[in-house]
Amino acid sequence: MKTAARSISFAPVALAVSLLAAFLVLFAPLSASAHDTLVSSSPAADSTVETLPAEITLTFSDKLITGEGATELLVTDASGTSVVNGPATVNGAIVTQPLAAQAAAGAYHVVWKIVSSDGHPTSGEFSFTVTTDTLATAEPSTAPTATPAQTPDAPVSTAPETTEDSGDAVGFWVLGIVGALVVAAVVILLLSRRGNRSSAGSDDQSSR
Repeated sequence: MKTAARSISFAPVALAVSLLAAFLVLFAPLSASAHDTLVSSSPAADSTVETLPAEITLTFSDKLITGEGATELLVTDASGTSVVNGPATVNGAIVTQPLAAQAAAGAYHVVWKIVSSDGHPTSGEFSFTVTTDTLATAEPSTAPTATPAQTPDAPVSTAPETTEDSGDAVGFWVLGIVGALVVAAVVILLLSRRGNRSSAGSDDQSSR
């Protein structure tokens, strides 16, 4: 009877030990392989800041795995334009992303991707708001406008102008000379023919 009583009182203890061992076997690997999570950020998620900071930092729950393409951070303004300025850097569990020096006011969206310490990639996103516009505005130029250089007046030509009247006068003189030569040639031709006829007539009379 005493042996039976002892065996019955020992049963709950054995059951509790078995359940604890089963819990450790089942859940310990899951906790060891849990992905790293985002612990905090600056600016914080859903926060409002006056101007866009020079950089944004993300702090994770464990040291991240680094390498080409392992960590990526994209920050865009309300129009979807990226405001990142260079690649992100990883220092242990902290990721730092430089941002543009000038930015518009409005909502900003952050999308991040990292490789956890267990080797698995994970990602997330959040937003924050900027209240002051720091974009430079173009000021009107006050520089005097350049005036076109003045060119000196063209020198006045002193050469005599050739008019149409002088050309006509020269033409008349040429025509007159040519006409006189033609008339002289005709007169000489006529005189030579008459002389030939007179000499022929005198020859005939002498022969008779």
